Amino acid sequence: MIQRADHLVQLRRLERRHLLRGALSVGAVSLLTGCGDLSTKDGVFDRMLWAMLKFNDRMQELLFDPDRLAATFRPDQITRPFKFNAYYPISQVRRPDADWAMEVSGLVSDTTSWKLDRLRTLPQEGQITRHICVEGWSQIGQWSGVPLRVFLRRVGADLRAKYVGFECFDDYSSSIDMASALHPQTILALDFEGAPLTPEWGAPVRLRIPTKLGFKNPKNISAITVTNENPGGYWEDLGYNWYSGS
Repeated sequence: MIQRADHLVQLRRLERRHLLRGALSVGAVSLLTGCGDLSTKDGVFDRMLWAMLKFNDRMQELLFDPDRLAATFRPDQITRPFKFNAYYPISQVRRPDADWAMEVSGLVSDTTSWKLDRLRTLPQEGQITRHICVEGWSQIGQWSGVPLRVFLRRVGADLRAKYVGFECFDDYSSSIDMASALHPQTILALDFEGAPLTPEWGAPVRLRIPTKLGFKNPKNISAITVTNENPGGYWEDLGYNWYSGS
């Protein structure tokens, strides 16, 4: 088991370094020849790569238009079958505990937890939008649920805060900026294709944010926090571009 754990750690480090290298142009990489120890996390190469990722995030944030909507589609354009995607195979999908409740913390006035039936008392909106994976494929799906902006106002969130973070019971995590959280198409999805979410699609609740790449749409949410400290995320901490959207 120890060898397996060490192997997984090495794989994740390689994934991070591979993705980080892709953040720089060939010309920029050539300037780094001979600069420091490239084999360690603290080397000049890694520091430059992380700086480029932060620069990319800043540029995407500046270009963000809160009024620009992601494309929507007709019901006959929905992709069927819809492809399952996660950092684990579908055979390892986890189911929520019987006492599941979504915790709320951080810069909010109401930190009481939320059961599914309580979430369904809030206003609901639906969408048929495109899910775009960082791996290069996409598909069109139908979701409905509570607009995140409605939920944040309901719990008295400080809308001046910088980030909204998500923790999941499948050990996944992600986070988004507040402007993206308040976007009209960002929802806490409770239904998929007109029926309650099943575990493989993120039950009991998942984030659906069509203005960002698929890995920014965490499933199986167990906790939401509003904060001024960037919570990072599963893939973001490995070097995936944090903003990853329009």
